[in-house]
Amino acid sequence: MARKRPTDSSAGKDQFATTHWSVVLAAGRSSSPNHEPALSTLCQTYWFPLYAYLRRHGYDAHKAADYTQAFFTQMLDKEYLKKVKPKPGKFRSFLLTALKHFVANEQARAAAFKRGGGRTILSLNFENAESQYALEPADDLTPERLFEKSWALTVLERTIDRLGIEMAEKGKRDVFDHLKTYISAEPNSVPYREAAVRLDMTEGAVRVAVHRLRNRCREILRDEIAQTVAGPDDIDDEIRRLFTALTG
Repeated sequence: MARKRPTDSSAGKDQFATTHWSVVLAAGRSSSPNHEPALSTLCQTYWFPLYAYLRRHGYDAHKAADYTQAFFTQMLDKEYLKKVKPKPGKFRSFLLTALKHFVANEQARAAAFKRGGGRTILSLNFENAESQYALEPADDLTPERLFEKSWALTVLERTIDRLGIEMAEKGKRDVFDHLKTYISAEPNSVPYREAAVRLDMTEGAVRVAVHRLRNRCREILRDEIAQTVAGPDDIDDEIRRLFTALTG
């Protein structure tokens, strides 16, 4: 079951005041009807950044996948998320610290451990994880910085996916598919004439469509960020950190 999301700008703005940390808190309450979808949302957002962190830390693909799956399984089994309280700070920082402790404990035990009793809490796509990780440049990024970059890319991907779904629901998927590459382009660099010909629209109509896509994309990005920060005052700072992670 997918998390219900706003389909217009007013809904997105209304949610900013109520959804901060709500996904995290719902995931931590096994009695909540939103427990499983909330946990799924968190895992799908953060599993690859954690996997990439472990790979850059020197673990092979099998061990990184094993640790990542085991970490989320233990979070569910021991209900770690019940201990998380909304406070200044970022959920991903809590999550990375928890992963480091988990791996350290696993290594300290130095014994066979059948993680999660063979139970898989999510269908994490580790088959594609290594090909995705291979796209990361062999640069000097530390494991922590790669985690941040992977998180930023994941958030942007979720944002664009949500925008595409919204456009499809409005019967405008074709417009979105043609114009999505222009969302992040400089306004003066967009080839409106070429897009207008392909979409059988006027240049003015294309210009307006791109402007609306950009605005809605910003709203969805803020909503995605709002899920795991302490409050609205943290959103802008987190967005700046997101783009720093992408360009730094």
